[in-house]
Amino acid sequence: MHRIGDAVGVWLYLIAGGLAFAEAAILVGFVLPGEVALLVAGYFCRYGNLNVWVMVVVAILCAIAGDSVGFEFGRKFGPGLRRSRLGHWIGERRWSAVDAFLHRHGGKAVFLGRLTALLRALMPSMAGMSGMRYRTFLMWNAAGGILWGGGCGLLGYAFASALNTVSDYLTYAPLAVLALVIALYVALHLRKRRRERAEGEAYAASDSGALEQP
Repeated sequence: MHRIGDAVGVWLYLIAGGLAFAEAAILVGFVLPGEVALLVAGYFCRYGNLNVWVMVVVAILCAIAGDSVGFEFGRKFGPGLRRSRLGHWIGERRWSAVDAFLHRHGGKAVFLGRLTALLRALMPSMAGMSGMRYRTFLMWNAAGGILWGGGCGLLGYAFASALNTVSDYLTYAPLAVLALVIALYVALHLRKRRRERAEGEAYAASDSGALEQP
C-alpha cells in the first residue's frame, strides 16, 4: 500500500485540487463529482506519503477558487452560456431548479448548494447571473468550501483507517473495496445525470408544444 501512495506522490494533490477547482469553474461536476477525487486523496493520505492536512487545505482553497471563477463567468457570460449548446445539454430543468433554489434561499443557497452535486456545479454561475454581490457570495462560498473540502478529505482518510485492520490480513482488500465503492458511486451518479437530462428534455419539449398550440 505504501508503494501505491508513493507512486502517486504529490500529483494526487494536483489532481484532486484540480477536480475540486474545475467542478464549478468549468462544470466538470456534471461528469465527475469532485468529492470522488477528494475521497480517494484522503484514502491515499493514510497509506502514502501525502499529508492529510495539506490535502484538506488544497481541497478547500481549490473549491473556493473554482466557485469564484464560476461566479465571475456567470456574471459576465451567464445568459449566453444558458442559451449555448452546453446550456441546452445541461437542460432547462436543471437551470430552473437552481434558479428557484437561489431565489428561495438567497446567499445561503451558495452554502447549501455546496452539499448537493447538481447545485454545486451550477450555483456559482447562477449566483453571478443573479447580480449577487461578490462579498456575499464569497462569505457563503468559503463556509461551504471549508465544510465540503475538509469533510471529503477527512472522510476518505477515516475510511482508510477503518480498513487498516483488514489490510493486515488481506493486503489488497482495502484497495479492492475502495475501487468498488468508487465505481458504484460514479455509475449511480452518471445514471442519475442521464435521467435528469432525459426529464429535462421531456420538460422542454412539453413546454415547446404548449407554446405552439393556438
